[in-house]
Amino acid sequence: MTAPWRGPGRTDHLVLPGVLTAEQAAQTVAGILAAQREDGAIPWFRGHHLDPWDHTEAAMALDAAGENAAAARAYAWLARHQNADGSWYAAYHDGDPERPTDRGRETNFCAYVAVGVWHHYLATGDDAFLDRMWPTVHAAVEFVLELQQPGGEIGWKREEDGTPVTDALLTGCSSMYQALRCALAIAEAREEPQPDWELAAGGLGHAIRSHPERFLDKNRYSMDWYYPVLGGAVTGAPAKERMEKDWDRFVVPGLGVRCVLPNPWVTGGESAELALALWVMGESDRALEVLQSIQHLRAEDGMYWTGYVFEDEAVWPVERTTWTAGALLLAVAALGGHEATTAVFGGERLPAGLEPDCCAAVR
Repeated sequence: MTAPWRGPGRTDHLVLPGVLTAEQAAQTVAGILAAQREDGAIPWFRGHHLDPWDHTEAAMALDAAGENAAAARAYAWLARHQNADGSWYAAYHDGDPERPTDRGRETNFCAYVAVGVWHHYLATGDDAFLDRMWPTVHAAVEFVLELQQPGGEIGWKREEDGTPVTDALLTGCSSMYQALRCALAIAEAREEPQPDWELAAGGLGHAIRSHPERFLDKNRYSMDWYYPVLGGAVTGAPAKERMEKDWDRFVVPGLGVRCVLPNPWVTGGESAELALALWVMGESDRALEVLQSIQHLRAEDGMYWTGYVFEDEAVWPVERTTWTAGALLLAVAALGGHEATTAVFGGERLPAGLEPDCCAAVR
């Protein structure tokens, strides 16, 4: 498969009116790079913890900015510190692999490596990288699919002692649907078919679209609203209907998107992800408005505050996270036409898996 390689160092796609100038984009990228450790780890900020999902999102933002070598170091960190069962721990203090602070192993956190690896390959065209990371991706997907339930949904974690938690989260499963499709794309590029993964992806997508009862009720959280669209499971008219239904519940005009109802708290990460979901639907104008609305969260150093309590007119928590900056950069990159980012989130060329009706059973 030919990668739609734009080439390293191109950042014109990160310039967006009312959101980022070229200078501002460079400053935000520099902020993520400053937080990255020498070993490749990207914690939320220096001195805080690293989780594998947000680490990967920040690495994807670096690739979108042409910082491919730094992103490759982030993926090398994941490869070096993967557990024997294919997982990673949920949190590591300051990205130190010897200091895990949460030894639970969350399926969504582990699956997302496939999205990042495919994104990096599309951004660089580096076949050797794909070969190196294939064992890591394969082991991670196998760990995740051990927790897939007969209805297609995937349990959200294994406890520290190995006990599986079979309850499923809609947001996490929507992210894993995208991850499974990216994993299938990697397998296809390597000419190593994974029929079990095709069944797993199809069953998971069907559950997300048709069986809300199979997931824990978290509809107070905005992520449960937009993630089925962002992850590519819900498309077309159903996606439009879903977004319109709860728009007024979650979107605060001029400020961003609430994280959870009824709290008067808008967050940069969720807002940027909503913008990316709107872009996926073809609503770039509305996506731009959302991104413009959260520029009040931009700090002087080019990073972004996690959130803002608008009733108190106060930034909270008082932290500027790599993943908030990363989400914003990825949304801007999609609107700007960065090929790797549009391919991974647009999904038109990603394998869709096999729906349960097409086969005897799902894994």
